[in-house]
Parts: sequence; C-alpha cells; structure tokens
Amino acid sequence: MGAHSRPEQPEAALATDGIGRRRFLGYVVAASTLTVAAQLGEGALAPQEAAAAVPSLPGPAEIYDLNDMLTHAALPTANLITIRLDADGTASFALPRAEVGQGVTTSSAMLIAEELDLPLDRIRVTLADARPELLFNQLTGGSNTTISTFTPIRVAAAVARGRLLKAAALELGEVIDTLTAKAGIITSAATGKSLTYGELAEKAASVTTTQVEVTLKKPADFEVIGTPQRRIDALAAVTGRKKFAMDLQVPGALPTMVCRPPTINGTVRSVDNLDEVRAMPGITDVVRISTGVAVRGRTFGQCIDAVRALKVTWGPGTAEGASDDTIRAELRRAELPLPALGLLAKAVDTRFTFHFASNSALETNCAIADVRQDSAEIWAGLKSPITAQEQIAAKLGLPVTAVKVHVTEGGGSFGRKLFHDAAAEAAEISKAMGKPVKLMWHRTDDFRQGRTHPMSTSRVRATYALGQVLTYDQRHTSVATDFGHGVGEIITSEVAQLPVGGLTFSETIFTLTQQTPYNFGVVTQLLSETDQGFNTGSMRNIYSPNVRCAQELVVDELAKRLGKDPYGFRREFLKDDRARAVLDKVAEVGDWGRSMPAGTAQGIAVHPEYHACVAVLAEIDCRPGTTGRKVLDAFTGPRVTKVVCAVDVGLAVNPRGLQAQMMGGIMDGIAITLTSGLHLDNGHFLEGSWDNYFYTRQWNTPPELEIVVMPPTTGSPGGAGELAVAGAMAAVACAYGRATGTMPTAFPINHGGPLGFEPLPTTPPIPASPTDGLSRAF
Repeated sequence: MGAHSRPEQPEAALATDGIGRRRFLGYVVAASTLTVAAQLGEGALAPQEAAAAVPSLPGPAEIYDLNDMLTHAALPTANLITIRLDADGTASFALPRAEVGQGVTTSSAMLIAEELDLPLDRIRVTLADARPELLFNQLTGGSNTTISTFTPIRVAAAVARGRLLKAAALELGEVIDTLTAKAGIITSAATGKSLTYGELAEKAASVTTTQVEVTLKKPADFEVIGTPQRRIDALAAVTGRKKFAMDLQVPGALPTMVCRPPTINGTVRSVDNLDEVRAMPGITDVVRISTGVAVRGRTFGQCIDAVRALKVTWGPGTAEGASDDTIRAELRRAELPLPALGLLAKAVDTRFTFHFASNSALETNCAIADVRQDSAEIWAGLKSPITAQEQIAAKLGLPVTAVKVHVTEGGGSFGRKLFHDAAAEAAEISKAMGKPVKLMWHRTDDFRQGRTHPMSTSRVRATYALGQVLTYDQRHTSVATDFGHGVGEIITSEVAQLPVGGLTFSETIFTLTQQTPYNFGVVTQLLSETDQGFNTGSMRNIYSPNVRCAQELVVDELAKRLGKDPYGFRREFLKDDRARAVLDKVAEVGDWGRSMPAGTAQGIAVHPEYHACVAVLAEIDCRPGTTGRKVLDAFTGPRVTKVVCAVDVGLAVNPRGLQAQMMGGIMDGIAITLTSGLHLDNGHFLEGSWDNYFYTRQWNTPPELEIVVMPPTTGSPGGAGELAVAGAMAAVACAYGRATGTMPTAFPINHGGPLGFEPLPTTPPIPASPTDGLSRAF
C-alpha cells in the first residue's frame, strides 16, 4: 500500500478553518490534581456549489447532514468531558465513545498531545462508563467521533496547558511569557530552570470550578495533528493483552450460551429434557428466557454440548416462511412512484436489488452481567451505552442509578454494537439464574439470529436530452432498518421504535445522509420501508453503499449513451471542487483509460459524505481463468486486481489511521459487491458462519492497493470511518459492468448462483465443532 503524506501548507491555504484563531471558553474543574473541561464544539460547514448547464439545488444532506446533527447534539454537554493531569506527569482521558478498532483512542490522544505539548506515550485514554448526564454525547456512529470531539478535547487540553504555565510562573517567580511548555516540561528562557507537568499537577489544581479563556494552536503550528502515528493500542493488540469483554475476570461469572430457535425470532413452547441437561458435566444452570434457553457451565465447550443436547419445541418466528423471493415481492409493492416521464426526454430506468448482508464482526456478541436484587453491573462493547443502561434498568425494574454499564473495547462492530442485544440478554439470564454470567453468542447465532443489513431495492430513473441530464429520481425501498438505539439516549430510542416514529426516524437518517454529487437537474431521492420482522441494524455506511452503487452504475450508463468517457462525464457534472480533485487524483494515479485485455476493466466512482469525499478506481478480472479458480469450500469468482483510493477528509488527524480506515472500507465494498450476502429461505438464513459467508478473502484481495490522503482542504476533520465502503462498492460494480458488458443489477453478484457450501442444520442451532482442521490447512 502506498501513501502520500501532506505537504506543508501556508496558513492561507487553510482559510476554511472552522475555528481559526477564535478564543474559546473552557473550565478548570475543582479537583485534587489539575482537571479541565471544554465548553464548545464544532459547527456545520457550508456546502460548495458549482455551475453546470442544468444545475441541481443542494440537497438536505449537503446543507445539514447527520454528522452536523450529531455534533450539535453533543455540544451542550461537552463541558462534562474532562482531562485529568496526574502527579506522574501523565494525562488521563475517559473517552465517551467506543473503540471498536477504528482508532479513536489514538486520534483522541493525538488531540490532547498537540494542545497540551505532552508526548503521545504520556496520554492514557480509557473508555467511559455509561453517563446518562451526557445525553447525546455518548453515541459512537455516523463517523462522528473525531468531528464532534475535535474542538472540545483541544480546548480542554489548552486549558490545562495554560493552567500549568501559570502555576509554573508562580512557582518559579517568573513572567509567564518567559516560559515554554514542551514534552511535559515547562522551562524558563531567562534562567533555564524547569518543572515537569507532574510536579505542577497539584499546584495547578483548583478548589472551585472556574471558567477560563484559551486560544488554540494554528494549523501551521501542528506537530502531532496531521502526522502519521502508530496506534497507541497496537502493542497490546498484537501481544494479546488487549481486554475485550470475554477477557475480563468478574468473580463468579461463568461461561453462558443460549439455545436459539431454528427460524428468526422463534419462541420456546416447551423444553423436554431440562433435568437431563442440568445433570450434564459442568452445567450449573439451565433456564428459559425470551430468546431461547440459556445454559451456564464451567467451560464454553460444556455449554456447547448442553445447547446441542437440549430438546426444545419451538413456536413460529417473526419471518416464518419468508424467502428472498417473498421479500423482494413485498419491496416491489412498497415502492414509491416515480414522476411522470416527459415526452421529449430519453431515460435510463433501472431497478437494483441488494440482498441481506451480515454485519457480524470478528468478535461475536458478548457481555458479562451480574444482576442482584437491588443492583446490576454490565460489561460489554457498546456504542450507545446510555440507551443500554436505561433500557436494561427498565427491563430489570431498577432505577438507572442502580445499573452500572462499563464499556469494553470491541473486536469490530460494523454497526452491530450500536445495539446492546447481548448485554440485555446477559442481564435477563443473570436475573433468572441469580448468578453472574459471561455470555457469548456462537458464530452461527450471530449469522442466523443476529442483526443484518436489510434487503432493499433501488429504482432509478435519469432523463437526458441534448447532452445534459435533466432529472434524477431514486426510490429506495428497504426492509425496515432498526434505529432503536436512537441518538444515544432513551427518548429518541423510544421514538425510533414507535410504529410511525420508526419510519420517520429512518426517513430522517436517509435524508441527512444521501446526496447526489452531480448537477443532474431536478433531483429526488426518497426512502420507503416495510417491516418484515427481521433483526436489522445500520451496517457500516447505513444506506449509502446501495444508494451510491445504484447511482454510479446509472452514471456509467448515462455516459455510455451520451458518448462520453465515464471519468470525463463525472468530472463535467460534479458540483464540488473537492470531489473533482479526488476524482482527478485516482484517474492520474490509477492510469485511467489504459488498454486492458478483454474480460478486464476499470471502474471509477465518487462518494461525498460528512464533509469529506472519496474517489475509488478499481480494476477487475472477470475472465474464465479467474472466475473458475478453485479453493476448498470457498467462492472465488471475479477478482479485483487493483484499487486506487483518494480521500479528502478536510484535515486528517492521523493519516496512517485514515489509510487503515480506507483499506477496511475498500474490503467491505468488494465483499458486498461480489460475494457477501445472506440467502433467506423458509424463515431463516442459510449462511451459518464465516466459512460460508464469503467476505473478501486473501485470494480476492487486490494485489495492488494505493491510498492517497489528500493535503488538508479545511482546518477541521470530516467523517472517515464509513467513507470508503460506498465508493468502493460503486467502483467495483462499475468495473464489473464494463468488463462483462452488462450492468449488474443484483448484489452480491454471486447471489443467484450455486451456494458454494452445504448449509448447516438449524437444529441443533450450534453445529458440531469441526475435527478436520489439519486437512483444511493450506
């Protein structure tokens, strides 16, 4: 993988800096050692317009998007987030967001290190427990963490630095202007005397909470922000010391698993052999719960044996008898109508189908719960811990203050950890058993009863005449996406689950995230959803991969009909200069238009979102020699051989972390385009584990991958975590269409072909452990 580091930029180049040299108010908090907080956060950035023959008005997401909403919702409680300086000279910060592999603990530490002038290895970032007083300020989603915390964290660190300088001036008896702070040491230019931050930590503390004014560093003075940094948790991750939920040792919490129904959300009617299973080796408890039958034992192996031994009579589920075909028919019936077609215009009119996809992360759903008569304590990887705390408290009949929720680091998320399914289930089991439990879902539980990205269709019609696009209309119809996590607290969570409120919430999210980056005349993008009883969630990038993929395929078709090059056509119609710049960069680096053998091709796509934009160029090989490759128990199919990605997030706090985010998003995009989907049959999914859910594997990973981080275009960061998924999906789909000569309209592309695996049985729900591992080794 290649990377382009940012060149030095004159201050004038960052005229769009959202904070510039403004003065900010922060707080020195009453505490025994120096503790500081911020008051303010970031505002929205205005969109840019470009002229075209038939210009389009800015869409809602171009004026005010989901990220703006999340950022502004976090502002009122920004002053409740504190940084503490300890006597050993380290700074401690409890981040009110979840670390699930995206690197926000590192980027947050970098912000502190920059303004506090403290080495990165002296910053301690942990994850905050659920704090209901933070309201909307403890939700991890929408690529919002760095945007919403960028200014508050820096303000707090700047307050600390100023307070330390004042304390040093008093201690040394010198004028503050003669002092410099560097690497955790304050030194006098006049006398050469110095004091460490640790020596000043108590002296700089305050007995009362005091408001102070600070000025932040200019971007030209940044020494940490914008420089590539290794992750602060890298060593712990590679040495196995990183602590996830299942690594915690909570007294009395024994392994626990659940026997689940054969169809989605089935119910227990009866259990025929409870006593027999309770008597199995190591098993301590077996109880019926709302989602199945829970077993607790000395080891997870014993729990698996017990789950497999249970004889349960099941009631019907919420999607009984449903299949891909029945859901597709329901979606067709729920489609919103398109406007009447003009008599003189020609049209591209296409419907796309996107099948269910799993958002199972590497770490399955896990949680530890210790529920007592008058209290409860929960440990889990949670991106919406306040919602979890409040809903679990209500379910247990306890006051919120009696329920402690600890946020552990998560082994991936893809949107899954926005929900607290495992935590709620663990609490229910612990209450029923009267004992602490360490609950782990089996991988098959994750795939068949866990949350999925919903199946959807996208009907697109674009009209054109005289070389111009006159209208663009898109009607996206989806199985309902569950937004029951709300915006991180109980009120919006409850509203999102109301029959009418749920659709309204989804439409709001859709409107605040979807946009058309091209001047296509009159543009409409509308959402319709139908509730089919599935467990869904907002998998990485929510609606954007499917919506953008459909749009970019239509863009390719428009270019073809108008006799224009796909890259040149996009460049001509793009509204925004930043989007045009990333498009130009991938075309240059990826050698767009080069001669390629028949059956191979390039595809190109642009995706703007959350004040950032990405362009992706992909090359694909669809020749028989490639698609016919054989790998044991695997699907190979077409291979993406090269990807070039150019990304502009305004200001990249950690370019190395940004590259990693783009890499992961690209692999996601390749997967959901070509190979990764769930087959629904008779009320259950056929896929039961990673070995038959064909995520991008080594043999399908592009041998050539180039990620270009663009120079700063603004003084503040844009969203990055989800950005590359939609761009990569669209580029790969466009490359496939050009290589085969046929526009793909159903995704993943392999969905209609042979399964490529033998489905696991649904009863018992957990398959037998494999014993042929050596025969499968390469």
